[in-house]
Formats: sequence, C-alpha cells, structure tokens
Amino acid sequence: MLDGVFAFVLYDTRNRTYMAARDAIGVNPLYIGWGGDGSVWFASEMKALNEDCVRFELFPPGHLYSSAAAGFRRWYNPAWFLEQVPSTPYDPLVLRAAFEKAVVKRLMTDVPFGVLLSGGLDSSLVASVTKRHLVETEAAKKFGTELHSFVVGLEGSPDLKAAREVADYLGTIHHEFHFTVQDGIDAIEEVIYHDETYDVTTIRASTPMFLMARKIKSLGVKMVLSGEGSDELLGGYLYFHFAPNKEEFHKETCRKVKALHQYDCLRANKATSAWGLEVRVPFLDKEFIDVAMGMDPEWKMYDKSLGRIEKWVMRKAFDDEEHPYLPKHILYRQKEQFSDGVGYSWIDGLKAFTEQQVTDEMMNNAAKLYPYNTPVNKEAYYYRMIFERLFPQVTAGSA
Repeated sequence: MLDGVFAFVLYDTRNRTYMAARDAIGVNPLYIGWGGDGSVWFASEMKALNEDCVRFELFPPGHLYSSAAAGFRRWYNPAWFLEQVPSTPYDPLVLRAAFEKAVVKRLMTDVPFGVLLSGGLDSSLVASVTKRHLVETEAAKKFGTELHSFVVGLEGSPDLKAAREVADYLGTIHHEFHFTVQDGIDAIEEVIYHDETYDVTTIRASTPMFLMARKIKSLGVKMVLSGEGSDELLGGYLYFHFAPNKEEFHKETCRKVKALHQYDCLRANKATSAWGLEVRVPFLDKEFIDVAMGMDPEWKMYDKSLGRIEKWVMRKAFDDEEHPYLPKHILYRQKEQFSDGVGYSWIDGLKAFTEQQVTDEMMNNAAKLYPYNTPVNKEAYYYRMIFERLFPQVTAGSA
C-alpha cells in the first residue's frame, strides 16, 4: 500500500524481529551486509558497511527482508513485471492525467523547492505541469507561486539554450550554472566517492549534476523535481528505433526499468544527496508506471511513416492546442543524453584527460588486475582505479 520512495528498517521490540524494505523501483538507495559473526547490517550507503561486513550487496528494489524468514521477498508485483506484452490501447488523456497526478503528488512539501530543467522533453514537462498546478498547492501558500528552475552546462551548451527558452515560456525564475571541463575533472573522485559506482555513463552524467546540486543547496533550496525514468518507461533512447517488433521493444523497456536503481536513480539520488538536496521523480510514480507499462507497446515505437518519434505517446498527450504546455518545437525536440546536453566537449575532455592518466601497459594488464567487469577503455580504467582505492573490499566491485 505504500506509495512514494523509501528505504527503512523496522524493529519490533516485543519479539525482537525486524524487517527492512526498499521502494518499488529503487529510487532510494539501500545496501545489506553480513558480518563475520552472523550479524546483518543495513545502510543507505555502501561505505557504511564496507569495513564491518565480510560481504555486502545492493538491497533489491521492491523487496523486503525479514529476520523471521531470514531472507528476501518481493512485495512489488505489478502486471508488467512478468514482461507479457500488454494490449491496452493508448489513451493520451489517461497518460496525461496520470502524469499530472504524479507531479502534483510530489508538490507536498514544507521546504523551498524547484525543478531541474535541461530543456529536453522530460524536464520541460515536469516544469510545465509543476508551474500549472503550483497555485493550487499548500506549498504555494508558504513559498509563493514563483517556480525556480535550474540548469547546468558548459558555456554555450545545447541544454543552456533550450532550458532558457522553456524557462522564458513558462515564466520561471531561472538559474543557469556554468562549469568547465576542469571543474568536472577535479570533482570526479568526490563523485565516485558519493555515487559508489565505476559505471562510465553514470559518472559522466553525475559530475555536472553534483556540481549543480551544491549551488542549488547554497541558494536555500532543499528539494527539486527531475525527469528521470521517462526514457526507460517509454523507450526514449535512440537505440529503441531499431526494435524489430513490439515484443522486443516491451521486453527492453522492462529490463531498463528493472535496472534503473543501478544507473539513473542512483545518479539522481546520490549526486544530489551528497549536498543534502532531495530529488523527486514523478515519472517513477507507481500509478504512472502502471499506465505507461500497461499500454500496447506498438504505440511507443518509432515509426517514421506515421510521424512518430521516440516518446511520441508523451508528446502527443501534452500537445494541447487550447492550453499549450510547451511550444511545439520543444515538445517535439529530439533527445540529448544528459552528459551530451551539458556540452559535447565534456565527454571529449574526459577522454583526453583519462588518455593521459592511463598508459597502454596498464590497459594491457587490465584483465589481470580487474577480472570482474574488466575496463574496456582508459576512461573506464581511470574510474575503476579510483573506485578500487576508495572501496578496496572484494565485494564492493560487484555491489
């Protein structure tokens, strides 16, 4: 029955039993570890366990662990989990209503808040719906009806330009944060420390977010809404264009949603929590997920002949002529990966820097040094090297 995101341990003092649980998709991090004396440990960060436990691992999302049963049980059992292809026809108004409800639900707050706005479809829709419904909320009585929006990027990056345009259209109080490639490189070790991962894409995207979160928190803002989850639910990544049929398309969306806790959710939560900033993700609302994953995937598929680009179902749902949510060209803007959108030279700069830090000889010995998940290029090797120094325990690399 619980809705929202959580990670908790409940202890029953009467019979000295306990249970731990994690939210449906794994937006909030949780780890479990086992001590040499048979003790069981729980923490929201791996670094809290790595010195006391002989073994530790990710606590699986949508599960609970009970001491009485001494094991896990999945409590989150939606229909889509079995990966059978749904046949419910697409209804744009149902999808729109579910998303608006998901956003409004997350406006219950007693702290100053804002929205992360990259100018892409997902963050722009979050900002537009927030702006439209803010006036009706309790939060507006406390903090006013002005909405603050935030973007990060290298000077002249695609996101800065697109976000400014959306912010002007919506009338938000817009904050633009710039960073340099060197700023990002200087922060990498801290990012790996907080993110607790060596995944290349996660680190690339986390670094600008980490730098932005610090600046947002310094303005007194304590919570932000963000657009994570949409690409996984709706097949928004450009490689989905190559899905051979709707069955494979649906299977891949299921796989991506089930893995979110290791990638985009981990990035969004940890890069912001590092500075005490809370991130809320309306696309990963349980009810919205049911609607998005319950529709016939045929509708989500890229089809040039029908004029359908990626995430067409979401674009169409918010294409309102009378009361437009966004300008048409923003509504139908093609996707940028977050780490591309902040500026293309960010990735080039990382590759050039790590090329200097890792020798060819080091790469030749990579498989001996790192037999598990062997780094395939110098950038990956560099991140792995830092990760292993920060988390030297054998089980850290696979957690």
